[in-house]
Amino acid sequence: MEDVIKSKVGDVRIANEVVLAIAGLAATEVKGVFAVGTSVKHDMITRSGLKELPKCIKIQGAGNKVSIKIDVTLDGTVPIQTVCTNVMEKVTNALTSMTGKEVLSVDVTVVGVTA
Repeated sequence: MEDVIKSKVGDVRIANEVVLAIAGLAATEVKGVFAVGTSVKHDMITRSGLKELPKCIKIQGAGNKVSIKIDVTLDGTVPIQTVCTNVMEKVTNALTSMTGKEVLSVDVTVVGVTA
């Protein structure tokens, strides 16, 4: 899904791994999200956790339009619907502002909760 953005001075390509990282970082910044998937936390994404992201974040789309499916583990003391809505908004805003892509949907699956 790597797309080319053309400009007067050259081309910009945004790799899928970058889109995954942006979505994962955005999700982990939401209060109440313990991890993306079952174990990928914010500091792991910024260091070496990128190889785990394709297991818990899926990207579909073509051109400038994308749909995201993301698995999260939540803190067990938070309202699930509220946190998931916040994840959807945070991921959408981060991807739109950082890549210029139109986010058609962000589907969140809660795969676990912590005590």
